[in-house]
Parts: sequence; structure tokens; C-alpha cells
Amino acid sequence: MIYVTGDCHGDYRRFRADIFPEQKAMTKDDFVIICVDFGFWDESGEQKYWRKWLSHKSFTTLWVDGNHENYDLLETYPVEQWKGGNVQFIAPDIIHLMRGQIFEIEGLRFFTFGGARSHDISGGILELNDPEFKRKKKELDHGWEPYRINHLSWWKEEMPDKNEFEEGVQSMNRCGWNVDIIVSHCCASSIQREVCGDRCEKDELTEYFEMIMGRCKFGKWFFGHYHENRNVGKRFAVLYEQIVRVV
Repeated sequence: MIYVTGDCHGDYRRFRADIFPEQKAMTKDDFVIICVDFGFWDESGEQKYWRKWLSHKSFTTLWVDGNHENYDLLETYPVEQWKGGNVQFIAPDIIHLMRGQIFEIEGLRFFTFGGARSHDISGGILELNDPEFKRKKKELDHGWEPYRINHLSWWKEEMPDKNEFEEGVQSMNRCGWNVDIIVSHCCASSIQREVCGDRCEKDELTEYFEMIMGRCKFGKWFFGHYHENRNVGKRFAVLYEQIVRVV
């Protein structure tokens, strides 16, 4: 069995047995895929508690990175091969599916590509070593203006680099641009426009997905990021708290 859900932001209570009773019939050979913003932030006691809690579940958790992960911490984990693609094992049963990879899981071919541009940063990115940091932060807090702090609540790696874009193209070339399922955080520019209108601007990643959408033959595309649960046409689904079965 394979299920997929949306952003968790470190809150995994949707996987309680009373909310997600389907897990009673699952084993570690079954999977729940989180469409990013998994909530991989630090090595605090709270974070370790929730990862351990998740590891005690009957299923294996797979996740694609979003725009709210600690990429400095993620970089400390080795890259390994699993089911045809590159991964990082956060725990034996909590697996980060890296960008631009193809995985063969339960007879289905998955293409994964995380990342997204943060939209809630109209106040900008602050630097801790900026002599004006405290003043700027105080002004932004007083004005209720959303901002992020570099290497603390924001990382430039939220957006892919050219090597990751190329990795995705090469993976698609190897499989003949034919997959069953695509899992990402944000989505193609045209689909994003249907989801949130003019509230979200297109960028190099949404345009990259537009290219993927035009060239690739696929069955279903799941994504998160926009905090909604609904289908967009017949082949696209944006997920938040909802957990849906793939196979």
C-alpha cells in the first residue's frame, strides 16, 4: 500500500491510529509519502521525540523536501541508493527522497522533485551577523511583517540549483519521459495559477515543472505547499492534511 499526504511542518498527529486507521493493515513494506515541508528542522528533544514516534508506526515514511527544511542539517546525512534513486535515511524507516530521482515502488515509477520558493517573506531575509539585525527584527516584529533569518528559518537551498534541474532531466531521459506518479512540493506555473490565482508568482521551479508537464507522460501528480485539499483537473491533486491512497 502507498498513501500520500501534504505538508506536516513537524506535526505528525494526522498519523494517529484514530485519524488514520488504515495503518492497522500496513507493514514497513507499505509507505506514506509526505509532499514536503516534512518539518526537518533541528536535533532538539522535541524533534527527536516525534521522529521516534513516527518510526514506531507500522509503515515506512517517505518525504520530499520543501521550503521549510533545515538544509544545513540535511546536508550532514549521507546520500545512498534506494529503489533506483538517491535518498537520505533520517532513520531506517524515515527516508528523504531527493530531487530529480526516479524510484520503482510497488510496481510504480515515481519521479520526485522537492523545493519551492517561500512566499511569506515580504519583510525579507535577515542575517544574524548584520549589525542592524536587532533593529530590523524589532521593526518587522512591531509591524507584523513576515520575514526569515538566514540559516535559522530560511535556506537558499529551498530552491534547486542548476545541477538538480539537470539531474531531473537526465532521470527523465533514462526512463523515456514516462512515469506513473510525480511528487513535488510546488507545481507547474499554469497549475499554480489555478490553485492560487495571482497570489503566487511563477519562478524558475514552477516553469521547470511546466516543461516537465508538457514533455512527460504521467498518471498523477501530487503536490503540497498551498495548504489546500482538492483535485485540479483529472491528473493533479494538491494535498494538505488529507491522506489519500495511491495503490
